[in-house]
Amino acid sequence: MKYFKMTKTFAAIILGIAALSVTDASANQDSGTMGTSMMDENVMGPGLMMPSMDAARGRKLFASKGCAVCHSINGVGGVDAPALDASTMPKVMNPFDFTAKMWRGAEAMIYVQREELGEQIEFTGEELADIIAFVHDADEQKNFSDADIPDRIKDLMQHMDEEMDETHEGEAVEKHEDEEPKH
Repeated sequence: MKYFKMTKTFAAIILGIAALSVTDASANQDSGTMGTSMMDENVMGPGLMMPSMDAARGRKLFASKGCAVCHSINGVGGVDAPALDASTMPKVMNPFDFTAKMWRGAEAMIYVQREELGEQIEFTGEELADIIAFVHDADEQKNFSDADIPDRIKDLMQHMDEEMDETHEGEAVEKHEDEEPKH
């Protein structure tokens, strides 16, 4: 029964987001700013559309938004959260399933983002779609390197590494103090 309630709640959230998107799209269409956007080519039905998913943009966003502080791809990035190499992803995945998995871990991720980045990371639907595309695109991941990571994110990662080293050094000292002297 709890699963059913959670599923209903998640569906309500998704439908709410879709309704907001439709309202925004309708407003843009009414004002003539929509033109031949992705709405025209990715309409899924009345009031629903799937954003385009661009893995190259996703690669840049993965680095610039700070995902790489905790997650790695090709060994580039943090180690505090699961690696997101395409080889570890299901061959075919519904992007909403990926989002649902993020949602389940949202509380912990938001806490860490605020601690490490100073604020919660904000995504548009398009940005999230692009990141999901990157996480599932082995060819685009081959292009991911340290050069993609902005200096401010590298600085955060270095600071985190230094804090971890200090923590581990403190543990090592405590262990040596507790040991019996050897004769």
